[in-house]
Amino acid sequence: MKLYTQDRRELMTVNEIRPQQDGLMIRAKVFGAMPLNAVVTPEAARAGLKLLGWRGTLYLLTLPLRRGRTGDKP
Repeated sequence: MKLYTQDRRELMTVNEIRPQQDGLMIRAKVFGAMPLNAVVTPEAARAGLKLLGWRGTLYLLTLPLRRGRTGDKP
């Protein structure tokens, strides 16, 4: 999974998301070079859902069903 900046440049490539005893382990590379290992705790996940609100959560659930942009960059 790739995350992009607002001007459509690649920011982060997520290589792996796996469950761990204390949350979700995320392995990624930032700007294609700097490795990143992060843990999302249950408290942080709940806080993230609160930031999204109901409309954002609904949008997130339907996001995999939406069509992407066409062209070179997503």
